[in-house]
Amino acid sequence: MGSGLPDRAAQREKARKLDEADPLRAKRAEFVLDDDTVYLDGNSLGALPAVVPDRMADVVARQWGRLRIRSWTESGWWTAPERVGDRVAPLVGAAPGQIVAGDSTSVNVFKALVGAVRMAGEGRDEIVVDATTFPTDGYIAESAARMTGCRLVTADPAGIVDALGPRTAVALVNHVDYRSGRLHDLPGVTAAAHEAGALAVWDLCHSAGALPVGLDEHGVDFAVGCTYKYLNGGPGSPAYLYVRRDLQSRFDSPLPGWNSHRDPFGMSGRYEPADGAPRGRVGTPDILSMLALEAALEVWDGVPIEAVRDKSLALTDFFLECVAAYVRPGRVESITPSRHAERGSQVALRCAGAGAVMETLIARGVVGDFRHPDVLRFGFTPLYVSFTDTERAARVLAEVVAAGT
Repeated sequence: MGSGLPDRAAQREKARKLDEADPLRAKRAEFVLDDDTVYLDGNSLGALPAVVPDRMADVVARQWGRLRIRSWTESGWWTAPERVGDRVAPLVGAAPGQIVAGDSTSVNVFKALVGAVRMAGEGRDEIVVDATTFPTDGYIAESAARMTGCRLVTADPAGIVDALGPRTAVALVNHVDYRSGRLHDLPGVTAAAHEAGALAVWDLCHSAGALPVGLDEHGVDFAVGCTYKYLNGGPGSPAYLYVRRDLQSRFDSPLPGWNSHRDPFGMSGRYEPADGAPRGRVGTPDILSMLALEAALEVWDGVPIEAVRDKSLALTDFFLECVAAYVRPGRVESITPSRHAERGSQVALRCAGAGAVMETLIARGVVGDFRHPDVLRFGFTPLYVSFTDTERAARVLAEVVAAGT
């Protein structure tokens, strides 16, 4: 990458004009950010929405401190998993009543995979998994295969469709690759799974809140995701589980906890699953994290996900443009697809000495992250990242790379 000495003043002016025209620019003020830092790690941990601290002060001091046990009913604690699930739903293209918030992504992957195998039918004894998946998804898939007597089949995302067959019970695929930022074909893979008589489970950790997903539109069977990345729910905030409405009555969760019982306070010795999304619950929800997430999701009020996608693509385009202009040829290489249809909301650059480069970037106020062995990752959260941030990040990167050679 690189095209000689750039006109940096022109790029800064372009960034200023893009910021002025940005329909989401007012959202930045709803987050706690440092003026001297460019935060491009929202694909690992989103920034703090400004509304959360006061809301949590009320949860701790009044709801827990004064109301105590009464808050399960009077403060709506008991129904929070479904209520928060319904707030996540429009961000991933789902109608209400199909998402429950709670547990971790790993636990929800396990529920979805085993539940899918149980409903797949006679003779379907293979779980197909994306070979480039986030490691935990692979670990869970391998364990689920052992527990259900299935064979695990791994395939590169481009070969997932070819790996599907008459013995496939379910395919587990990441919507966006966590290393490269590549966006995988959710509509196409889901349709191919259904044509093969199988089910599809999608991991939305790196797409929810960054681009339209269209769960209902594309007939996705199951989906899981975290909420601490582009949804800005906070460290360790609850994950979520989507089960398509017409499959809910057949969903046989491998973790039938008392919270998912039809009559949880009846304390029956016999398990009878609840109807609808609550069937995906297990044990007592983490109320403090759950209510922090609920408050954080208010920043999405009135925000069309299509506008988020438009800005995401504009930000990543502009970053790649600035990197190409500022960084001398051969110093970095983008492994993120250039085609919009194949790009999530991050840019991954291969770079010699990437770990040390990222440490220096962070010391200079540009926060991204590093993935072994040589990848710099920069996540662009459209609600609070500006084009001015983007130009500065590319400029500092060029200076750090040049100084290190």
